[in-house]
Amino acid sequence: MTDYIPSPIGWVRDQVEVYERTNGAEGNTLRDTGLPVIIVTNTGNRSGAVRKTPLMRVKDGDAYVLVGSMGGAPKNPVWVYNLRANPDVEIRDKAEVKRMRVREVRDEAERSRLWALSVTAYPPYEDYQKRTSRTIPLFVAEPA
Repeated sequence: MTDYIPSPIGWVRDQVEVYERTNGAEGNTLRDTGLPVIIVTNTGNRSGAVRKTPLMRVKDGDAYVLVGSMGGAPKNPVWVYNLRANPDVEIRDKAEVKRMRVREVRDEAERSRLWALSVTAYPPYEDYQKRTSRTIPLFVAEPA
């Protein structure tokens, strides 16, 4: 098994540690928002190392929608490139851990529906898209 490399961002690293240590009983919301998060375990596209990222919990049936917003920054978060290169992931939703496979959403009708679902789950996504000229990538994680 490849080594896990914790995030260099302190709050991300701490949240993943607390979430996993408590099976999602703690650390299961985005900072002070009270809105639920999941942990996405993926493989680094350059390092091949295990990476873990807390993302907003956006459900679509048995699938999860993963939003590459990075707060509306001009560039994509690194995990977007990881998923493009290595689509097999593990999703931790509190104590439940599932192996899943992601696909990037390219179809405009599907994207529009999933974007609306994402904004309902986390309204700041709307502002994040306005802040950046890039189209924020969406991925669907489905049971493997």
